[in-house]
This record gives sequence, structure tokens and C-alpha cells, in this order.
Amino acid sequence: MSLEFIRNFCIIAHIDHGKSTISDRLMELTGTVKIREMKEQTLDQLDLERERGITIKLTPVRMEYEFDAKSLEKIEIENWQKNQKPGENARKIEQIKSGKYILNLIDTPGHVDFAYEVSRSLAACEGAILVIDASQGIQAQTLANLYLAMAQNMKIIPVLNKIDLPNADVVARSEEIEKILGYSRERILCVSGKTGLGIDKLLNNIIMQIPPPQ
Repeated sequence: MSLEFIRNFCIIAHIDHGKSTISDRLMELTGTVKIREMKEQTLDQLDLERERGITIKLTPVRMEYEFDAKSLEKIEIENWQKNQKPGENARKIEQIKSGKYILNLIDTPGHVDFAYEVSRSLAACEGAILVIDASQGIQAQTLANLYLAMAQNMKIIPVLNKIDLPNADVVARSEEIEKILGYSRERILCVSGKTGLGIDKLLNNIIMQIPPPQ
């Protein structure tokens, strides 16, 4: 397979911000794991990980996704074009081809004690999904891992998760992301790992925004 149809990415998130749940939905939507075989925190294989709800050991998974560029919504294309900045692996919309893509996800730990595992994940990827809880906002460990990714010139996709919660404040959290991290509100994807809302658009953005391996 041509490298242009491959995407390598990881997910950066603080503990309990929904990283593993989003991973579950990505695998479910791509058909990597059949719905009847799905279980919560599929990539968390250690008993302690499942008991405490944290990721300790990085886990890779390969997904296949049939991408149709013609089916993209106009707003998706407009936001993608706004997000292409000089020196940030900018590409043209014509370069994004329809076809079957291989998406290699590395599920990374979120706890500060596992920074080495995170650094190993980042070294193998060209992009990262930055997951922030819509009710809790940006946490210190999220920033620490984000700065590691930015130092490697990785493409970052900011995502607000858990927007389905009653105490979720999308407006306030979006303003926080824009003020602290510098990402415009148009660039932020709003999803719910629990219900699957917005996961299809996240998949499209992984293909559109993250560059292929060189």
C-alpha cells in the first residue's frame, strides 16, 4: 500500500478524559472490532488498567477505513482549509484521495508516571488527537504531553469530549483552549466517546489533517 494511504497517530489526554472510550468508538466505527465483541476499554488489557480506568501500557491497533472525499460536508472542508498553516505540514485538499486507509492508533498512558511510554508513542506518529473533557477542561498532564508532541512538530487535532454530560460547558472549554493553547474554535471538534457523536468527523479529520509517514 502507498504511504499516502497510511496515518499514524496517538491520543493525548489526562486520566479519565475519555481517551480509551474514544478509541473504542474508532474501532467500532471502522469495524475493527465487531459490536457484539466490544467491551469498554478494549485496548486496556491489564487487569489493573481495567480496574482503575487508566492506561499503563501503550497498545497499538490497526484500523481500516474507507474514506470518501466527495461525501465531506462543506463545513468540514472549510474548517480544514482554515486550519492549514504555513510550516505545519500544510497540504492541499486535492491531495486527500478517496480510498481505503490504514489508521495506526497507539493508545498511550495519560498518567505523569508513564511519560516514557508516551514519548515512545509520539516518536512513532505524525499526529495526535488532543482530548479534553468538556466538563473539566485542560489539565497539567495534558499540557506536558502536548508540549512533547509539539516539540516533534506533530499535527494536533484538538477534541472536546463528553459533550453529552449535563455539566459540559462547550463554550467555556473552547474559550479556554483558544486562550491557553491558541487553537481557534473552528478547529476544535466536539464529540462524545460514550454516544459516538462526532466520531465520524474525527475519523475524516485524522485522514485530512495528519500527514502520511515519510
